[in-house]
Amino acid sequence: EVKVVESGGGLVHPGGSLRLSCEASGFSNSVLSMNWFRQAPGKERELVARIFPVSGTTNYADSVKGRFTISRSNGRNTAYLEMNNLKPKDTAMYLCCAKTTNNYWGQGTQVTVSS
Repeated sequence: EVKVVESGGGLVHPGGSLRLSCEASGFSNSVLSMNWFRQAPGKERELVARIFPVSGTTNYADSVKGRFTISRSNGRNTAYLEMNNLKPKDTAMYLCCAKTTNNYWGQGTQVTVSS
């Protein structure tokens, strides 16, 4: 059974930091990429960052470049999203998506940035 589980969200003040984790398991095929999306109320889901586990290549949305860092653990389908200098506009549900020949989504973890 495929499982994708996010953790690490919470409430943080502007300028603060959080580290999100995504653990994916149960795959019969290789995971091609690990992706962090976010969705705020009334807005479309957007890709925040992704990493290709084999090459280590990363991509970021312009809105988070220089503040967020995605990484992975070696030998495991686990991805992390280090978020620094958080802003109120970063408030959203953050969802992890593991892509093989299909897309597997977690339930999400809420990030709220507020003073």
